[in-house]
Amino acid sequence: LDAWDTLREKGPRRVLPMTVPMLMPNGPAAAVSLDLGARAGAHTPVSACASGTEALHQGLELIRSGKADVVVCGGAEAAIHPMPIAAFASMHALSRRNDEPELASRPYDTNRDGFVMGEGAGALVIEAEEHALARGARIYAELGGTSVTADAYHITAPDPEGLGATRALKAALFDARAQAEDVVHVNAHATSTPVGDKPEYTALKAALGSHVDQVAVSATKSQTGHLLGASGAVEAVMTVLAIHERKAPVTINLDDQDPEIPLDVVTTARDLPSGDIVALSNSFGFGGHNAVIVLRSV
Repeated sequence: LDAWDTLREKGPRRVLPMTVPMLMPNGPAAAVSLDLGARAGAHTPVSACASGTEALHQGLELIRSGKADVVVCGGAEAAIHPMPIAAFASMHALSRRNDEPELASRPYDTNRDGFVMGEGAGALVIEAEEHALARGARIYAELGGTSVTADAYHITAPDPEGLGATRALKAALFDARAQAEDVVHVNAHATSTPVGDKPEYTALKAALGSHVDQVAVSATKSQTGHLLGASGAVEAVMTVLAIHERKAPVTINLDDQDPEIPLDVVTTARDLPSGDIVALSNSFGFGGHNAVIVLRSV
């Protein structure tokens, strides 16, 4: 973004040659490939806030098809810059609680008014079970199933009925050979926007039925802000650790839960039940992208 200022103020000869690689959406995937010598492919799903989760979807497909034994899947985002902040603010997507920024990200709260932009990165190594066992890998969880769907509704707004998200949830459970009653934990997309949180509840209710009342739901963007394309990968890491440590992440800033979203939201430290754990991690992005993964304890 600074290259545009350089071009205007100093002319084309002063624009850095690394500007193009820095702008390439596939730059992070290429960097990982170069660093690790990975030659089976360096893929870059570009699906807004669902990108990190869709990377896991594509990675699982590569392993199931036999095209890869090990895949590094993740997401990265560094969008805290005046231009994207101004653009999101112009859309009325960001919280205006500027006097109390630590309280601004409040998913499911009656007084939520938009998301707080964050940035970061997360990555997971997924591999075929026999390959992991053969090399003595420490296995944290099983990636049981994934799904991606599209709303085909609006470029930025989610379908208020949550139809695409519902299809993604049901398809991911089917892919994992899991039942709604198996789910004990959900890491929700939950961005803290007035228009986004309710459709996700509607979708969870439609996919899980009455069992949704027994599921421990964590809205971790309350703590991290919205990491955009990195959010799905980072939240997948959180879900894996929740399963491995049997502790659900805490949702903060939920002072007055929206009565139209009657989920069991984890607001204080809570242990997950003993026995097998099935957990979901949801990601929904601008453009109507929906991606869901199903993770299991091992």
